[in-house]
Amino acid sequence: MAIVTTKKTVPISEGGGVLSSSLSTEEGARLTEKPKPSINVRVPLLSEILTKVHGAKTKAQKVKILKEEDCPALRQICKWSFDPNIKSDLPEGNPPYIENDAPEGTEHMLLRTEGDKLYNFIKGAQSHQGMVKERMFVRLLEGLHKDEAKLLVAVKDKKLHQIYKGLSTAVVSEAFGWDENFRKKDV
Repeated sequence: MAIVTTKKTVPISEGGGVLSSSLSTEEGARLTEKPKPSINVRVPLLSEILTKVHGAKTKAQKVKILKEEDCPALRQICKWSFDPNIKSDLPEGNPPYIENDAPEGTEHMLLRTEGDKLYNFIKGAQSHQGMVKERMFVRLLEGLHKDEAKLLVAVKDKKLHQIYKGLSTAVVSEAFGWDENFRKKDV
C-alpha cells in the first residue's frame, strides 16, 4: 500500500483507504483521477471523418473535426482533391473494381495506412505505364472498405466536395493551415 502525503504531511492511503478531512475537494479529485488511455482502440475511416464534416452545421465545426482527426492521409486526399496543380494520372470516372463487402474492421486495408502510395496516381510523380497504374489503383480500391474506395474515386476525379457537402477549399485550408497554394502558412 502506497502512502501519499499532502502539504500538511497527513498520510493518505491509496486504494480504498480513508482520506483525511484536511484535503480539499479539488485535491481529493486529483488523487482519484484515472489517467486517460493513450491507445486509440479504433481509428475512424477517412470516409467516417468526412461524413462527420458533412454533418457539421458550421464552418467552425467542420474545421474543428478536421483538426481533431488530422493525419497525413487525410491531408493528402484533401490536397489531391482541392489543389488545382495536382492532376490525376488516371482516367476519369468509376474504374471497374469489385467492392470489398467485408464488414468494417475486417479483411481490408485502410486508406489511412495506404496514403503513402497515393503519389503513384499523380501526374508526373511516377513513370509507371498507364495500365500498370490503373491495375495498382483497382487493387487498392478492392482492398479498401467500400466507403473509402468511393471516397478515393471521388478524390481522383476532384469531386470530394460533391459527395461531402460543406467540405471546401476554405475549410481544408483553415483546418490544415494552408495558404492559397496549399502549403503550410508558417513555412
